[in-house]
Amino acid sequence: MSTSSRCAACRHLRRRCPSDCIFAPYFPANDPHRFACVHKIYGSSKVGNMLQDLPVELRAEAADAICIEAECRVQDPVYGCVRMISLLQQQIHNAESQLVKARAEIAVLSSHAQELRHHVQDI
Repeated sequence: MSTSSRCAACRHLRRRCPSDCIFAPYFPANDPHRFACVHKIYGSSKVGNMLQDLPVELRAEAADAICIEAECRVQDPVYGCVRMISLLQQQIHNAESQLVKARAEIAVLSSHAQELRHHVQDI
């Protein structure tokens, strides 16, 4: 990789980007914010070591997870992604409650419809 096409990590760290750069596949030059958050929260050597220790086929998914957590930590240093998880769990709880109510309404309406059919047949 040439100096002009350094990955976002190498640009951020102001270093030459080697052809076998561990960061290049996961931190492209066109998305510098992605690495900036990761570097701010975890540091480059820790992330590099984590990626290096993983099989190649798991690195992209790990880099995505690290980025999500880092961005959440930058936005909310105390709770990080736990805040988002809590919000999503609350949405699931609300949806489940709405589903229970809708099923109850369907049961009531179905019961009324059956009563009405029986009443019409009796006439």
